[in-house]
Amino acid sequence: MDDTRDRGAGSVLALAAVAATVTLTAAVVGVSGAWGARQRAAVAADAAALAAADIAVGRRGGDPCSQAEAVARADGAAIRACVIAGVIVTVEAAVPYHGWEASASARAGPPGSR
Repeated sequence: MDDTRDRGAGSVLALAAVAATVTLTAAVVGVSGAWGARQRAAVAADAAALAAADIAVGRRGGDPCSQAEAVARADGAAIRACVIAGVIVTVEAAVPYHGWEASASARAGPPGSR
């Protein structure tokens, strides 16, 4: 019985396993980074909407959307949309991530408002 044709098959299988592991790890790191960017955008949108809502309901003076932009910028985000409907403020914030943008939106207003 001659098993010379199977010689080196283990090396090829080991290389394939290493390549698959590296590819899977890179994918997990990429997805985790994108998820983290999305979370940063959500935090920035929440904070910006709350700050803008304080102005919209009259607790503080100023322009709600300008305040939202300042708060988002402090969180490393940019405002993509700021809509004021009475005392309800809706803000969309975006955070850059490797040439893409991760975005999230938040709405804020007084308790009981819809």
